[in-house]
Amino acid sequence: MPTLDQIYLYPVKSLAGIQVQQWPVAKNGLLYDRKWMLIDPQHQFLSQRRLPKMALIKTRIEQDALILSAPGLDSLELALNPEGGDDIEVGIWRDHCIAKTVSSAADAWLSQFLQAECRLVYHPDDRTRQVDQRFAQSSDQTAFSDGFPFLIVSKNSLAALNQATQLELDMKRFRPNLVIADCDSYAEDSWRRISINGIEFRLPKPCSRCAVPGIDPETAISGKEPLATLNRLRRWENQVYFGQNALHDRSGSLAIGNPVDILESGDRQPPIG
Repeated sequence: MPTLDQIYLYPVKSLAGIQVQQWPVAKNGLLYDRKWMLIDPQHQFLSQRRLPKMALIKTRIEQDALILSAPGLDSLELALNPEGGDDIEVGIWRDHCIAKTVSSAADAWLSQFLQAECRLVYHPDDRTRQVDQRFAQSSDQTAFSDGFPFLIVSKNSLAALNQATQLELDMKRFRPNLVIADCDSYAEDSWRRISINGIEFRLPKPCSRCAVPGIDPETAISGKEPLATLNRLRRWENQVYFGQNALHDRSGSLAIGNPVDILESGDRQPPIG
């Protein structure tokens, strides 16, 4: 039976993530996942696509604090459950939502390291950001993810990709939330509904990949792989795909080793392989 092998959350969108052994699931996804985000002077989200050095900013959670660390700077400590701040409308792709500012000190710290003017904002608990209704139910919501609260990848999908590239790329490049073991490579392409520890997940849409998997998370240096191989093996309708976006039906908790029940399967998405 498939099992939950790895869990990752990314408190600040596009900064380094945190690998955990067990974690609560809230209405927006994993607790604190993509609760914070960097924006440019036009209030548009920033990511490694534009600023690869974002990969070098590490995150960790200690008690009631979110701590950011970056080479050459003292650590920045932020309230894990922030209050206050000014309302600000921000853009994530074609979507717009209301966020709140954090502090001028946080803005200065991040701008100094990235050598680019930016601000840090957070998603307040009393705000709802709906998931694209073409793929979701009206109750589905997320924080500052690109579009869905979860990204699911199987461990053997990466093994197959690494075999094709003849490299040993780390799963961190693909920024999944949940990594599933004990299943065939790309088995997730045909999953429609799964259940983990009593939480049901719907997998409505495969994840199209941008330039981020080509950025080494340890050095922030970009390379041709794995995108060149994905373009050769996993291309469909002018996009390359790796992993599945997912939505959850309730809150709860997840832990490494949880069995994964496959409730419903269908045709492969994307229809390749």
